[in-house]
Amino acid sequence: MVDQQLWDNPLSMRQDGYGPETARGATTGAAEIVLDGMRIGSPEAVAAHIEAHLLPQRQAELAAFDAEAWAGWVAEGERAAQERLGQDILKAPYGWAGFPVFRYGLYGYEHYFSAWALYPEVIEREMSLTADLCALRNAATARAIVENGLPPYIRLDFDLADSRGTLASPESLDRIWLPHFARAVAPLARSPVRMVWHCDGNLMALAPRLLEAGVKGFQGFQYEDGMDYEAICRMKARDGDDLLIIGGVSVTRTLPFGRPADVARELSWLVRHGPRNRLFLGVSSSVAPGAPWENLQALAQGLRHYREGGR
Repeated sequence: MVDQQLWDNPLSMRQDGYGPETARGATTGAAEIVLDGMRIGSPEAVAAHIEAHLLPQRQAELAAFDAEAWAGWVAEGERAAQERLGQDILKAPYGWAGFPVFRYGLYGYEHYFSAWALYPEVIEREMSLTADLCALRNAATARAIVENGLPPYIRLDFDLADSRGTLASPESLDRIWLPHFARAVAPLARSPVRMVWHCDGNLMALAPRLLEAGVKGFQGFQYEDGMDYEAICRMKARDGDDLLIIGGVSVTRTLPFGRPADVARELSWLVRHGPRNRLFLGVSSSVAPGAPWENLQALAQGLRHYREGGR
């Protein structure tokens, strides 16, 4: 099973990303951040840009939203991706579930999170309007998945944490973000579609909150940053159901720096402590260049062992 697509040519990756014209951005070393003619050099500038541009943009998107067109894009996009992959790999829906996110990609970490602390009412207005729009999109997405017989699964993908914990305090997330997130994903939570959250960093403090909002699984554990795989696998969805877990050999520790025996040991640990059903095995995220070939061979052998022999 794959949700995200594979790159056409991974060897096109450069020091600053994919493609020949990758520009430095707000989180990748841009010397200056300028949006819509406004220089973003302070939290005040972030708040001013949100009010002048992001809020009107969300309102326009809400007014123009076409549920039938959105559902059609979902169905056609997934059909085309499955056709490209063929019949040996299941393509699961990805990229169609929306929810409010941190806007550090636009404004940079320092200015955005300073605005989060100083102007929470502005940040929350953008979160609220985004949730209004995403609730409509998610309702259309759920309908497209069910009516077209697509896998009843979708991954929610956004980095809310680093190795120390959530990028904003859990208490402020409870006030500013979580109610709008829950409202945005409610149409998916009410449907047969199982939402799975992608984990980067240490997300332990947020995991119970995500489950309460309707998330029913997790993917992409950074065990070395404090993600307690065994504890998460013992958690339940809000309806009491077991979680869907996509666990994998660590791409930041075991695969690049361990030995083949370490790869086999980690796979065994994932299986031993994972849920009895709905466990996918693979790697914890993207495999980076430089992983030893013998470790990749051990990974392939281990995956084959569990696929053919089960537990």
